Amino acid sequence: MVKTHGLTHLALSVRDPDVSLRFYYDVFGVQEYFRDETSIHVQIPDARDVITFVRDGSTAGQAGGVMHFGFRLTDPADIDLAVQEVEKAGGRILRQGEFGPGFPFAFIHDPDGYEVEIWFE
Repeated sequence: MVKTHGLTHLALSVRDPDVSLRFYYDVFGVQEYFRDETSIHVQIPDARDVITFVRDGSTAGQAGGVMHFGFRLTDPADIDLAVQEVEKAGGRILRQGEFGPGFPFAFIHDPDGYEVEIWFE
């Protein structure tokens, strides 16, 4: 078995890396730490998780077998704030509910159409 820090990096094909940066900054507070002519790399606040937005309009938003990826809330009461921030940032709410009492979730679409889960457990 290989020891790792877990799944910590995700690269997304997007139409416009700056649009994705603004959306994920507005909703999740990501911080840019590197960019080049085709991509922007961001980190999640208070974590070492990385998302890379790679300019590729031909594959942007295509799941390719990955159904969704998620952000885990630190407080279940923040689900309503998360939904508000998604809508304000131009995302779309797909569905919202609870897996069980006290375990809220929301599935959303980002600007490129990727499905993102926001949940607490």
